[in-house]
Amino acid sequence: MATHTIVDDNDVKADPGQLESRVVHQIGMGKLDAAAAEGSSGQLQRSLNSRQIGMFSIAGSIGTGLLIATGSTLASGGPGSMLISMIVLGLVCYNVLAAYGEMSTAFPMDRGFSGYATRFVDPAYGCATGFNYFCKYVVLLANNLTASGLIMQYWLPHINVGVWVITFAVPIICINFCPVRVFGEVEFVSSIIKTLVIVGLMLVCLVIDLGGGPKGDRLGFRYWRDPGAFAAYKLQGSTGRFLGWWACMVNAGFVYMGTEMVGLTFGEAGKPWKVVPKAIRQTAWRISFLYIGGILVLGMVVPYNSPGLIAATKQKTGASASPFIVAIKEAGIHTLPDLINGCLLVFVLSAANSDIYIASRTLFGLARDGHLPKIFAKTHGSVPTMAVGASSLFFLLALMNTTESSSTVFKNLVSLATVFGLFNWISIMVSYLAFRRGMSAQSIPRTALPFKERWMTLRITVSLCITCIIVFFNGVTTFIPSFQVKAFVFAYTGIPVHLGLIFGAKLLLRTSRVKPKLMDLSTGLITAGDIERWESAEPSATTPSEKSSVSGWIRRVMRR
Repeated sequence: MATHTIVDDNDVKADPGQLESRVVHQIGMGKLDAAAAEGSSGQLQRSLNSRQIGMFSIAGSIGTGLLIATGSTLASGGPGSMLISMIVLGLVCYNVLAAYGEMSTAFPMDRGFSGYATRFVDPAYGCATGFNYFCKYVVLLANNLTASGLIMQYWLPHINVGVWVITFAVPIICINFCPVRVFGEVEFVSSIIKTLVIVGLMLVCLVIDLGGGPKGDRLGFRYWRDPGAFAAYKLQGSTGRFLGWWACMVNAGFVYMGTEMVGLTFGEAGKPWKVVPKAIRQTAWRISFLYIGGILVLGMVVPYNSPGLIAATKQKTGASASPFIVAIKEAGIHTLPDLINGCLLVFVLSAANSDIYIASRTLFGLARDGHLPKIFAKTHGSVPTMAVGASSLFFLLALMNTTESSSTVFKNLVSLATVFGLFNWISIMVSYLAFRRGMSAQSIPRTALPFKERWMTLRITVSLCITCIIVFFNGVTTFIPSFQVKAFVFAYTGIPVHLGLIFGAKLLLRTSRVKPKLMDLSTGLITAGDIERWESAEPSATTPSEKSSVSGWIRRVMRR
C-alpha cells in the first residue's frame, strides 16, 4: 500500500501555499497508480474553474436525447408515465453525482470513474469500468458526428453524410488537443446556447398551452384528460399502461445518459472541495428545471396519439424528429424548424467534443492504473495527447453511416452504449458503497469528509436496485407481442460483455477484492479539518511578493 506524508499542522505553519499545492495536486495512488505514474507520465492540470464546470454539467446533460428521444417516450407511455419516469431517474442521477462528489472531494484523482472502482472495490473492476466507459463514448462520438451529417442533410440533402463527418471531426479533434481551458470555454459557450434553446422552447410551449399561439386555443391539461395521462404500449388495459410506463423508464435512462460526465471534470477542477459540491447541486436544479420542466410543458401541448408525434418518432434526426417542433407546427407556427435544426447541430457537435474529452481521460486513467501501456499516460502541456489521439481515431466509425443499412446497425450500437452507460452508474454506486464500508471498518467518521449528504447509504442502495432492474428488464418488450430476436440481442448483449470485461480482467490481472479493513483511506485524503486549517492559516493581506508571482495570484483568487 502506497503512503504519503499526512498533512498536519506543521505543514500549515510552514507554508499555507504548500498545503494548498499538496491538497490539490497530491493524488492518492495505489501500487498500480504509482507504477504507471513513474517516468514520463504526467498529471492533468487543474485549469477548469467553477464557471466552466458548472456549465459543463449542462453541456453533458442536454443533448438530442432531451430534444428528440422524449418524442418516443411520450408516444410510448403518455405524459403521466413520462413525468413519473423522468422524476425517478432524475433522483437516481442526482444520487450518483452526490456519491461521486463525496469520493472525489475526499480523494481527488484525475483517472475518472475507474480510479475509484480500482481503489475501493477491485483493480479488475476498475479496469472493466474504464474500458466499458471508453467503448461507450467512442461509439457515441461516431454517432454524434453522423447525426451532424444527417442534420446538414436537412438543408443539403444531396451531399453525402461522410463529407460532413470529416468536416466537423477535424476542428473538434483540434479543440481537444488544446489546453483544457480552451475546451472549457468552448463547452461553456455551447452550454449557454443549449440552455437558451431549451428555455426558449419551454416558453414557446407554455405560451401555446396558455392560448398565445396563432390558433388562440387554450389547452391547459386537456391532453392529460383526452386521450389521457397514461398510454397503453403494445398491449391493452392496465398491462399495456404498465408496459408504457416501463418503456418510459428505459427511455429516460437514455435521456439522462451523460449527466454523470461532469464528474470527469472534477479531476481538473481547482479547489475541488468547493467547486464539486457547487457543480453537483447546480446540476440538480438544472435537471429539475430543464428536464422535468421541459417534459411537463411538452406533455401539455402534444397528445401521445398525435399523428405528427408518431411520424416524428420514425425520423432519423433533425428538426422534423423533435416533439417540440411537432408542438410548434400543430400550433400553427411554421418559422422555427430551420432555427431549431441549427441549434441541434450545436448540440451534437458539443456532444462529440465532450465524447473525445471523456474517452481520452478514461484512457489516460486506465494507463495511470497500469491497465494500458504508459504511453497513454503521457501528457504534453497537461493534455494527454496520446490518449486524445487514440480516442479521436474512432471518428472513422461514423463513416459506416454512409448507407441506410449501416445507419440502422449503428443505431443499435448506440442502444448498446446506453446499457454500458447504466453499468457506469452501477460502478459509481458500487464503488461508493465499498468506500463507505471501508470508512466504517476503519472507524473514520463521515464528519471528516469535505462534502457529504444525508442518508447516502440508503439513497445509493435504492438507486442501485432501480438501475439494475432497468438493465436486466430493459428488453422485456422484445417478447411482446412476439419474440424479436434482433432487438433482444442488442438489448441484452451489454450484460455478458460487461461481465466478460470484469472476469477477463480478473484472470489477466489476478487481483483480489479490496478488503474494507485494508482499504487505503489515508493516501491523498483531504479532510474537512485540513481545509479549515489551510483557510484559517492564510494571510489576511496580500504581500508584495504575492503581487508579482503567479502563485500569489493563485492564492488571491483561491481566497475569493
